[in-house]
Amino acid sequence: MSLPTVSQLAAMIDHAFLKAFGEPGDIERLCDEARAFGFAMVAVNPAEVERCVRLLEGCRVGIGAAIGFPLGQTTPRVKLFETLDAIQRGATEIDMVINVRALQAGQTGHVRDEIAGVAAACRSHGVTSKAIIEACYLTDDQKRTACLLAREAGADFVKTSTGFGAGGATVEDVRLIRQTVGEDMGVKAAGGVFSLDSALAMIKAGASRIGTSAGVAIVDELKRRIAAAL
Repeated sequence: MSLPTVSQLAAMIDHAFLKAFGEPGDIERLCDEARAFGFAMVAVNPAEVERCVRLLEGCRVGIGAAIGFPLGQTTPRVKLFETLDAIQRGATEIDMVINVRALQAGQTGHVRDEIAGVAAACRSHGVTSKAIIEACYLTDDQKRTACLLAREAGADFVKTSTGFGAGGATVEDVRLIRQTVGEDMGVKAAGGVFSLDSALAMIKAGASRIGTSAGVAIVDELKRRIAAAL
């Protein structure tokens, strides 16, 4: 796999700050970096959406809100309310955690319906929807089921992980998801992607987005590697 250009890689990165703690300037720094590097979007908790809208006014960086985050253990109505509230506040992308326990219990209708409700709300507002399946807790068959439910329900992306579970994205999971959903649906690798080599491995396996808090370091590493090859 040949190296992407700096702008190509940056446009695949969802620049994340999803912690419940931090410094007062964290969100400002996140948005400044996203604007400077041309990242696809900033991924934040819903309470930070309006601030990101103000900070990113006039640029193309999207604003993503994490819904049902990180456990996915709220009801479909609550997830839908969260989604609509985030959209009203200016979110352009929604990353929703599915109810993993329901999936493990075989309650596929519940999972399909919660994804469908959020995906339909997003679609009606021109907003991108992502279903987070928290793959580290699922068997391969359950991962495939989750992917097919997300596809059937109309989600735009399947996302591997919240980054807050027992494990993050793996090349094997990204490959499985891509093989299951096909080429016309997005795949987002998130959780534990902190280096250029890791990001490139995920992309090679089929990821179309990379969710990470290390976007700046990853792009800087690519710049150094390109410069060294000249």
